[in-house]
Amino acid sequence: MTYEEFWPRYLRQHRRTATQRVHALGTCLGLALLVIALLTLDWRFAVAALILGYGTAWLSHAFIERNRPETFSHPLWSLISDLRMTGLFLSGRLGRELERHGLADRSAAQAGHQT
Repeated sequence: MTYEEFWPRYLRQHRRTATQRVHALGTCLGLALLVIALLTLDWRFAVAALILGYGTAWLSHAFIERNRPETFSHPLWSLISDLRMTGLFLSGRLGRELERHGLADRSAAQAGHQT
């Protein structure tokens, strides 16, 4: 499998707007903690970043999407895709990317929300 084949598969596992929000929040907080770890040279912030970043994502898969995180099958591509998805989410372009792959969240579209 190539990354180009993996990306739509990753998006399919993150269809719901709530999952996307939780992922973006966890990723941003995790990155902030990594920056703090680098600035303070305190490894505990790096550990907290991993726990917060992955923990929030895994909880969203357990309770919102009800599927298995891609982290377990493709850890590096999953990390890259999470950063990519977060960037698209924060810039307001994730909805278009999901639509491009035929994966738009119907509940968000029906409620009039655009991700």
